[in-house]
Amino acid sequence: MLNLSYRGTYFLSLSALTVCVWAFLYGITQKRRCNMANQETLTKKQDVVEEIVSKVKESSSVLFFEYNGLKVREISELRRALRDVDSDLKVYKNTLARRALGKLDYQMDDDLTGQKAIVFGTDMIAPIKVLSEYSKKYPALEIKAGIVDGKITDLNMLKKLAVVPSKEESMTMFAMGLLQPLKNFAIGLDLYSKKIEK
Repeated sequence: MLNLSYRGTYFLSLSALTVCVWAFLYGITQKRRCNMANQETLTKKQDVVEEIVSKVKESSSVLFFEYNGLKVREISELRRALRDVDSDLKVYKNTLARRALGKLDYQMDDDLTGQKAIVFGTDMIAPIKVLSEYSKKYPALEIKAGIVDGKITDLNMLKKLAVVPSKEESMTMFAMGLLQPLKNFAIGLDLYSKKIEK
């Protein structure tokens, strides 16, 4: 009887050991999976940071605004309006945006708190005008700061830039300025030729 009890204990000990070995191996497998997932996540985050760095370098204006309270329909409307002026609206995690801006020596930690969206524009003025118009239309949209022509720009300067004519408007005004004297000259010649005919 003592012998049988010993065998039972031996069997239980062996079973417990087997369970421990399996648990240990399972833990190692899970740790490897976890490390692989962390590496994938880290790689994805680095890719996003590089994307932000590249977009900031390529853009003439980069604007940061709060969109908390805007409806999906309103954001879609804003995206279309920005697309019409060759600008792109993106939402990134603030930590990744801070990292990317830090790589470019822009210290904007105070401006990157809360829910922020970023507009990347090829034109310096056009996206500022669009955001300014939409902030009047939708009070939930609040422009916070930006980078215009490679310099950090505060809200006051962005408000001033919002009233400056865009590149297309400036070219139109310039063309009209050039055409007006020619138009007046043509009218004068026409009147003079009619006077000579009489």
